[in-house]
Amino acid sequence: DNEIVSSLPLQMSLYFNVYFFPFWWLSTVVMLHLKYPVLSDYYKFILVTIMILASLIEVIRLYLGYMGNLQEKVPELAGFWLLSLLLQLPIVLFLLFNEGLKIQPLERAVHIVFALFLTFQVIAAFVTLKRMVNKLATHFRLNEFDQLEEHPVPDFHSLGKEERAVSMAGRGPC
Repeated sequence: DNEIVSSLPLQMSLYFNVYFFPFWWLSTVVMLHLKYPVLSDYYKFILVTIMILASLIEVIRLYLGYMGNLQEKVPELAGFWLLSLLLQLPIVLFLLFNEGLKIQPLERAVHIVFALFLTFQVIAAFVTLKRMVNKLATHFRLNEFDQLEEHPVPDFHSLGKEERAVSMAGRGPC
């Protein structure tokens, strides 16, 4: 009943990600500052917007990941998984593979590490979510079963027998 379903590998990944993210952010901002004059105007806008969004999303994502995994809360872990899969991973892949951004070797290295973190976390969070949901569903079914034992519902077949007994008793001798 008290089985722990939170994931140690996911938690370790989140822990290391918390320390890696400031390094990723600082190196990306420094490289953006250095190459800003040679970028086209729309890439300047895109990169600044991406850095702001990625920073905000990452703080929220890591918080949800910690709370969802450590406290075994499905909504928080599902939010973490969705933010990772639908927002953060596409952003990092865009930064990694779009050659119009004039990617520097340091950027490529930190984006690869960040993409590996995200990929592992998406997979680990999915497996952990599946285990948590199965545990909650089992717990819910067991609670329903316990309530059924405490307050039994009259059996359908027994109702018919009681009615027949009453109706036969009312007929009198044949």
